[in-house]
Amino acid sequence: MAHLISNIPHFKCWVRREFTHNHEKYHGEYLHALAIAVNTIPDRSLSFQVVFTGEEANCEDWDEGNIHGGAMWARMPIQALVADIPSEDFPVPMEDHIAQPWDCESRDHSVVVMDRVSSSPWLCKIDGNFYNGKYMFTVDYTGNDIADDSAQHKQSHVLYITEDCEWQGNFVALPNNRVRATSPALWVTGEGAPDFRPSQYSHSAEGHDSYMDPTITFNNLYDEKVSKSSKK
Repeated sequence: MAHLISNIPHFKCWVRREFTHNHEKYHGEYLHALAIAVNTIPDRSLSFQVVFTGEEANCEDWDEGNIHGGAMWARMPIQALVADIPSEDFPVPMEDHIAQPWDCESRDHSVVVMDRVSSSPWLCKIDGNFYNGKYMFTVDYTGNDIADDSAQHKQSHVLYITEDCEWQGNFVALPNNRVRATSPALWVTGEGAPDFRPSQYSHSAEGHDSYMDPTITFNNLYDEKVSKSSKK
């Protein structure tokens, strides 16, 4: 279990340059980077450790030379990142509440790539509409009342938009109720809203009254009396 920062499956990206200059200038400019780790701070969006590659120096309209290669930046917000994919133009920025509808729930988290659903496209419900997306990894939270509450717990599935639209290439972090995984070989993708309601219950064996009775609690393979009686 990680606290605050974790390694992630690193990925190439572009960083909106205004995020590197207090949003005072460089709007519409981009720096190339590798995202190599993720941070989770409660009541904030996911943020990333990035190392800049200097690849922007190879662009025809760049005249500053390679001044950024190897430089690092901590806690770069997800809203600053754009996927390094073929595209005619960079995407329109997303507002914070659209890119990640729910903030990080805890500093205590884990990062996992859910292999079984990682290859096929995902459907992402964003601002009331569905868009195709590419799944990257999932951040799950624990360690406080919100993160461990059955009704309030949410994961952050990190994806980027692949659909040909104004947001193509933007990264998002969405909970389960804003995504649908596809896998034509294993299931038919459903249509319409699933008939789900968050559970208000937590399930635990040791809260049962039977744990007050040692003859039940210690009724195991090594209990000779139980073993003999079970043979009759």
